[in-house]
Amino acid sequence: MNFGIKLFLSGIIFLSIYYIGNACTNLLVSKGASADGSVMITYNADAGGFMDPLYYSPAKDYKTGDSVDVIEWDTGKFLGKIKQVLHTYLVIGNMNEYQVSIGETTFGGKSEMRDTTAKVDYGSLMYLALQRAKTAREAIHVMTGLVAEYGYYSSGESFSVADADEAWILEMLAKPEGGAVWAARRVPDGYVCAHANQARIRELVDNDTMNCLFSPDAISYAIKKGWYDPKSGPFSFADTYCPLEPGGLLFCEGRIWRFFTRIAPSQNFTDDYWRAVKGAEPYPLFVKPDKKLSVQDVIGLMRDHFEGTPYDMTKGVAAGPYGCPVRWKNLTWKVEGDTVTEYGWERPISTQQTAFSFVSQMRNFLPREVGGVFWYGVDDTYSNVYMPLYCCITRPPEPFTIGAINDFSLESGWWIFNLVANLAYTKYSYIIKDIQKVQSELENKFHATQPAVEKAALELEKTDRKLMVDYLTDYSVTQADNTFYRWRDLWRFLVMKYNDGYINDVNVANGRHPQGVGYGNDFLKAVLKDKPNYYEVKWQDKKKKKK
Repeated sequence: MNFGIKLFLSGIIFLSIYYIGNACTNLLVSKGASADGSVMITYNADAGGFMDPLYYSPAKDYKTGDSVDVIEWDTGKFLGKIKQVLHTYLVIGNMNEYQVSIGETTFGGKSEMRDTTAKVDYGSLMYLALQRAKTAREAIHVMTGLVAEYGYYSSGESFSVADADEAWILEMLAKPEGGAVWAARRVPDGYVCAHANQARIRELVDNDTMNCLFSPDAISYAIKKGWYDPKSGPFSFADTYCPLEPGGLLFCEGRIWRFFTRIAPSQNFTDDYWRAVKGAEPYPLFVKPDKKLSVQDVIGLMRDHFEGTPYDMTKGVAAGPYGCPVRWKNLTWKVEGDTVTEYGWERPISTQQTAFSFVSQMRNFLPREVGGVFWYGVDDTYSNVYMPLYCCITRPPEPFTIGAINDFSLESGWWIFNLVANLAYTKYSYIIKDIQKVQSELENKFHATQPAVEKAALELEKTDRKLMVDYLTDYSVTQADNTFYRWRDLWRFLVMKYNDGYINDVNVANGRHPQGVGYGNDFLKAVLKDKPNYYEVKWQDKKKKKK
């Protein structure tokens, strides 16, 4: 098996992927594709050195003429002031009080499509839309309206925009002269969609605003720039504005392939496209799942390292002696003595550089305060816990609002989860089992309790809506707080159990029963191959002694 992927990347694609670092992943699930009639979207916010506190913005009234400062999400740079609206909605994380939820992945696109004078970046665009929109369609209108008025500061972006009725994928690129070109497609009922740092909308459908929206110049702008000739065939938004290269396929479309092969195995999606086989057929934008997906199913999909496939990252020399699926960055690398060949690690759905992740559950058959659940987790999705935060809560859980990458704190939820994950990477095949035991304990309790919690909330709604909101707030905050404390205890336990390379029996009073577990057989064979005869424990003839 080849453990490095041999690449020949174009300069633009390589620099784009290397620079953005925030190689995020989204899955969109329509009502008809979910087990309970929920609309769901997911988001892994992935970027090395990135730690972002849980976003919380209460509903608020403003005066005519008020403005809002726009700060670029990635850098903290002040971009300018824009007009404030008279009323903003409550937002917890990436979901607002009306169950509107938004995620994103960056695809970069053509390097010419940048506007360095614009006032709105992709991060601000998401949170401004959440503050101002009651539906997904309205959020798309807000986002496209803002960039039309103030310009779009970021590179090419795919957004997931959803509410309790429908989910949309929206793709957008800046025009250097101001404004943006964009296209949006609604996920058909009964289908799912995914995007992972590669533009995926190809076909634009005229006169079907129920399912397809796009900027008036989405096609004419490409013609004007000489990027599309109508005589060449049907227009493709993705292929025109974000031409594919091997890097974009290997690092991005592999995650789409993995989603689709798990969700719809009966369709036998080939790996040719993401493995950059010339002429291979692209994966469809929408896929019908073999079975309807529950929240637990979707959470499981966000925890994947290609396990059980030929690209399983827990196998082989690159996984080390304990089957660790993490590959230390950079994503691409060269071997000393070869200045030409570029190699790249696999890029899975689950990665160590996740700052936060969510699965948003939106249900139109419940009052909006009860229907919207923001299942929120921090750090590596494989070792995190998705906690239920109802979209109406009037305060956020404090441990997840504090801490920064340059401000270590044992009171910070992100740091505690990060400590546990990083410890797991040292003896992965052992430690991950201890983590998953507690992970399952907590998440299974949340899902088992959810029907009773919501039944109680609905009873309270009959007499006192405010009391219902207070109840859901207390429940959400308590579960998040308890998760934080349970995870901090887990970290202490793991530090004691896995000490100095041993596995200690921490239940014994004096702790003097360490177990040495050594290394796996494949790793030992690789060690012996590196230094034949060197490690043999036997008498050696002086003249033949190996050095």
